[in-house]
Amino acid sequence: MEAALATCTLPPSPRILKPKPRFRCSLSNPKPISLNSLIFKSPPSKSNLFTTAVTSSSPTVTTTNSPPESEPGSDSSSEKFDWYANWYPVMPLCDLDKKVPHGKKIMGIDVVVWWDRNESQWKVMDDTCPHRLAPLSDGRIDQWGRLQCVYHGWCFNGSGDCKLIPQAPPDGPPVHTFKQACVAVYPSVVQHEILWFWPNSDPKYKDVLETNKPPYIPELEDPSFTKLMANRDIPYGYDVLLENLMDPAHVPYAHYGLMRIGKPKEKVDREGGKPLEITVRRLDKEGFFARQEWGYANFIAPCVYRSSTEPLSEQDRDSVTPSAASEKAPLGKRKLSLIFICIPVSPGRSRLIWTFPRDFGVTIDKIVPRWMFHIGQNTILDSDLHLLHVEERKILERGPENWQKACFIPTKSDALVVTFRRWLNKYSGAKVDWKGKFDPSLLPPTPPREQLFDRYRSHVENCSSCKKAHKFLNAFEVILQIASVALIGVMAVTKQIAISNVARSVLVVAAVLSFAASKWLSHFIYKTFHYHDYNHALV
Repeated sequence: MEAALATCTLPPSPRILKPKPRFRCSLSNPKPISLNSLIFKSPPSKSNLFTTAVTSSSPTVTTTNSPPESEPGSDSSSEKFDWYANWYPVMPLCDLDKKVPHGKKIMGIDVVVWWDRNESQWKVMDDTCPHRLAPLSDGRIDQWGRLQCVYHGWCFNGSGDCKLIPQAPPDGPPVHTFKQACVAVYPSVVQHEILWFWPNSDPKYKDVLETNKPPYIPELEDPSFTKLMANRDIPYGYDVLLENLMDPAHVPYAHYGLMRIGKPKEKVDREGGKPLEITVRRLDKEGFFARQEWGYANFIAPCVYRSSTEPLSEQDRDSVTPSAASEKAPLGKRKLSLIFICIPVSPGRSRLIWTFPRDFGVTIDKIVPRWMFHIGQNTILDSDLHLLHVEERKILERGPENWQKACFIPTKSDALVVTFRRWLNKYSGAKVDWKGKFDPSLLPPTPPREQLFDRYRSHVENCSSCKKAHKFLNAFEVILQIASVALIGVMAVTKQIAISNVARSVLVVAAVLSFAASKWLSHFIYKTFHYHDYNHALV
């Protein structure tokens, strides 16, 4: 992960990841402060907050391990982040099947996603039939293109209106037109080949897209980039997921041998950990911007974390110190971004959509099936999954608002993580606003390890490419088993017929190879699509 990604020309209509002046520096010549000031000391004044930089290089750190303090004026409603006034991604379009409804949970809201062929649009609706509260996602699309609840056959159009109640007498009152028979519909839009929805079905938000658009990520619209997408349900919370993705220092250790990383000039251990230079430049309610060794980082609240060889705009480029801006990018003119979209599902549950757009190695993505890339990517997610699942519970024991008191953070390699926790603490009281739907002090019980690492339910059944590969390979395994038995049968029959020893040997070898191949394939399917444990002590 090295190099320089040129700024892309943007269309005039969409917003460029910040519709409001989110990252406007109030100082013409920003003055960096040390990591210790960022983490442990009294909060900086509002004028300094947006130009925080991590520049301390002193090896000795004096800490008080005190909890993060509130910013002046952070109690005002204007300073609080509104979790229900933002767009949330539902799924990549490549993983949505137009023939069936899909059930998803986002921000604690159960929604059903389905293709309305009458309007040629994806629809996001409340996943509850108003009749007896059955999940509409267990239903079907009927022959007229309506969403049908399979409990009693009630049918709904894309506007949420009930179009049919089979049990209602045709000569009786039109009960299907009553307001109580309707299903709530959420505003939704497709951007970057991802379906987004607005988590408020109040009619006043019907035209919210005219004033508020999902984050615009230019490289996802650039045809010169390859941008394969994937998704996975994660058995730990949104905050732990995001801070882990913002932490480059864990990569050589938690993902040892799985990812290519630059070698330090002086290795202090086998894995190659080293001090990291990270400069946080702007922080406000809408997120933050930072400069790291190989490029730039943007957190666009609440979901998008982008790490790239180039900033999002020239304004961000200009905010970097001259010494940092003059660093030569190792990849020359190559352009690379890591896009992580993190979705709060419920306490202890989250969903990750990821894509790594780049303008090199484009051909290989067109040749190699998407599911083959997912093998390695899922292994990387598995390699620190148990660590983070346990870590989340330890954070909850101590209280999320006490994160910086519980954790010892003496180096600037944690600058992005600290900044995210500072954002969460200041603008959202150190937690996601679930609107009282959950008890924030409770997390789902820890399942057995095989269930915790289960890839099929967390990824395969939600990925069109992996689902097809899983089905095909299972069928091929059966074919190999049948071939093995058939060859043995042929050998039994040929005992009664004169056949050369060479031909008999060929049949034996073919039968053995077919059986061995079926057993190997069975193991590969299980390890790739179901369960692959990861033991760091054996790596």
